[in-house]
Amino acid sequence: MSENLISGKTSLKGPKTSAKKQKGENKAKESSKGKRTQLGKKDEVDLSMAGIGHPEIFPLVFTTKTQEIFNCRVDEDVTEENCFKLIKKEDIIQDLKTRATISDFHPIKKVVLEYPGEELLVVFDAKFQYGQNFYFVASEEAKENLLKPPETAEEKEGEKEEENREETLEIHPYKPPVHKPWLSLGSEKEVEEESVKDTVTKIKYMISRVRRKFGAPITFADRNASHVKDSYVECTSYQDKTFSIKILEKDVGIQMVPKVREASTQTKWTYPKNAATQYFPRQLSNEEKEENLSSEKLKEFLSSVHLRMEIALQQNEIMNAFFDDWKALAEDENSSGGKPDVYLKAYQSFTDLRYLKDRTISCVCWHPTIYGIIAVSARDRLSYKEQVNLSDKSLLQQSVILFWSFFDSIHPQLTLECPEDIFCFQFSPSDPSIIAGGCINGQVVLWDISQHEEKLQNAKTVAEEIKITAVNTPSLMQVQQSSTEPTLVGYCAVSSIQYSHKKPVTDIHWLPDYFEDNRMGATFEKRAEICVQLVTCSPDCSVLFWNIPATKLPEQPSSEKVKEGEIFYMPLNVPDTFKHLDLCWKPLIKINLCESDINTEYGPVRISLRELHYHYKTSEKVQSLNTLEVPTKESPYTEMSTSSSKNLKVLQNISTDFFVGTEDGEIIYSDWKMEIDSDSAKPVIQKQTQKDTIHTETINTLQRSPFFKDIILSVGGRNFAIWKEGVTNGPILQSSCSAGRNTAGHWSLTRPGVFFIGRDDGNIDIWDLLKKTHEPSHFQNISESMITFISPWTASPKQHFLAVSDDLGVLHVLEICQTLSHPSRNEHADVLDYLEREVKYLKYCEQEFQEYQEFQAKTELKWSWKHRGRKRV
Repeated sequence: MSENLISGKTSLKGPKTSAKKQKGENKAKESSKGKRTQLGKKDEVDLSMAGIGHPEIFPLVFTTKTQEIFNCRVDEDVTEENCFKLIKKEDIIQDLKTRATISDFHPIKKVVLEYPGEELLVVFDAKFQYGQNFYFVASEEAKENLLKPPETAEEKEGEKEEENREETLEIHPYKPPVHKPWLSLGSEKEVEEESVKDTVTKIKYMISRVRRKFGAPITFADRNASHVKDSYVECTSYQDKTFSIKILEKDVGIQMVPKVREASTQTKWTYPKNAATQYFPRQLSNEEKEENLSSEKLKEFLSSVHLRMEIALQQNEIMNAFFDDWKALAEDENSSGGKPDVYLKAYQSFTDLRYLKDRTISCVCWHPTIYGIIAVSARDRLSYKEQVNLSDKSLLQQSVILFWSFFDSIHPQLTLECPEDIFCFQFSPSDPSIIAGGCINGQVVLWDISQHEEKLQNAKTVAEEIKITAVNTPSLMQVQQSSTEPTLVGYCAVSSIQYSHKKPVTDIHWLPDYFEDNRMGATFEKRAEICVQLVTCSPDCSVLFWNIPATKLPEQPSSEKVKEGEIFYMPLNVPDTFKHLDLCWKPLIKINLCESDINTEYGPVRISLRELHYHYKTSEKVQSLNTLEVPTKESPYTEMSTSSSKNLKVLQNISTDFFVGTEDGEIIYSDWKMEIDSDSAKPVIQKQTQKDTIHTETINTLQRSPFFKDIILSVGGRNFAIWKEGVTNGPILQSSCSAGRNTAGHWSLTRPGVFFIGRDDGNIDIWDLLKKTHEPSHFQNISESMITFISPWTASPKQHFLAVSDDLGVLHVLEICQTLSHPSRNEHADVLDYLEREVKYLKYCEQEFQEYQEFQAKTELKWSWKHRGRKRV
């Protein structure tokens, strides 16, 4: 519509007005307005579009407020298609009075007041033809032309033509159709071709039945098809040669309507009744027994079935008649060809912001006898070299061992106070209330938690009471602080700094309860089944054997008792089990791992003894260490011994050999038994019998298989190896170098061929030697940081757990699936056979290498003799 305004001056006028008349009217308007414009010429500015021939149009800027007042909002009330808006003159005058100069109509206030009509036309200028978003029409004639534009001549001519067409249309009367004779054009032939005709003679069958069977009752019964001959017919598919011949195809329509007949039947139902019977064995008299035993029929019967019974008994001995073949078949599929579900299901996770923040977990141990109790130790997050060099660094954060329970994953159940950061610790096999740990400064610490075992056993009940109390009490923080604060237990004794390790204690083990060592390293029988000896190792090139003496001190004079009471002051929550050892505990045996010939020292970080296959006692009451007595005789390194070796039997079948993993990645095989030097007449350690360098970094795992005493797993750097004690050629299995570092490892407790490897990227590699030996059979991501320790635990035959700690101080408890926890049939024998094959292959390779060396030596010798002969000639 705005384009019509641009096209010419006459677009706003009627079609009959001439140009001259329009100019006359414009002049008249200008003359009529002359007086008004001259009076205020200095004060007013002409805002109309008179310059382009439209004096009746005034561009305006409507703000959002003005659009809301007069209901002319853009794209809602007015659009580009519907751009007209009629506004009452009274509303505009009221807006001028209300908003005064702020009103958007103030520039044309005089034009609005002089407007003759009651409604003013405002047009939305979407294309900004006149420079603003709206324009105001100041005359009634222009308003009518915009709202009702005049019809053009072409439109009038079109209307006249339509009227003429309607007049010229004639009305034709209805004529009914007339029947005409049918003329054949050949369609009947097509219908005849499509019709169905019988080309084959029909075969008639007559089915008869005896009259008496008509309407007879029908009875149904079940029958096994395999019991009756020829009762089961198998309809197998076969190729019909009649359809192999190529024939012409045609469309044939067939419709079948079956005959339906209603029939019903009823099965016989018997009324259930309660019935009971009583019987007693029929016994023969002595006369009847003699008569039957002496009868010829019995003898003939026994002689006739004798051979058959003998064959049946032999078959029972050869094959188990009650063996479940289907179950064995499923196990074979899972172990060989199938793909069972292998996963580690997240069970629980533990962390503590007070003790484990910015620290890494160094050791994890499950409580041997109490379900769901697990203990962890933490240390500063330092590299291995920093730990060794800064072992005497003072710690600002308190060092503790935390006890967690499955029934309360937020609050620790118990905390053990430590003099320094603990690198490793172990529960005593004979008395789980006794705990031994190795500090980062080289000292060995002992704890006694026998007074708090009842609290650990009742952890589930306490956790439930805390939840109930927390719900019923208004102040939740007070309840948590008072009821969930763990008990702090102090250590009973710590070894003497002078006689302890000079660097961190990296590994600790309890010796079994059936033997003990003396100062010379000889093994004697132990009558009291109590573990009282420890073995520790440290990068200071030493392996120490510790002896825990009894706690009952000999009677002393009254004056000495008074002095002792003044000296020994035990704080609260610290039992006096080992107070006589505190700061004066010395090792029994000290082994220095070094070679004096070449001045080479080895820093052991992991140790593995053959006789460490002990089991924790759970059924019987555990005997405490407090029942022993301390001997009165004292000697260097033996003043702590619990019994004299004179009355004890020397054990010859106890192996004193041990494996050691060093900080340089070396595996050393040695013997802790000492020999008397012929020159100095002093006890000395035997030389190392085996040394292999397979790993490029520090050994972090050195563990024997729980199923084979002579099989050892070593993990360090970017690979791992499996060793066999007695095989000096090297490892029987060695993995290839991986992209990341292997940081932890552990054998499975239930499957001989399965072990777990932790990596620095937070993954756990699951290796199954019966499936793959070149790569892990499965891997799973556990954490975002490095795995620091792995410890499995068997809670029950159907429930197995795997504890995994990371470098962020978080302990993850995972539930092991059935595939990884239940061994397959004959798995123990299969793994043993595989290991023996690897040993034979290793010996064969060594033999071939020796033969090659001998051949090469002979070849070089012949070449040297020939070369000498040529020189002489």
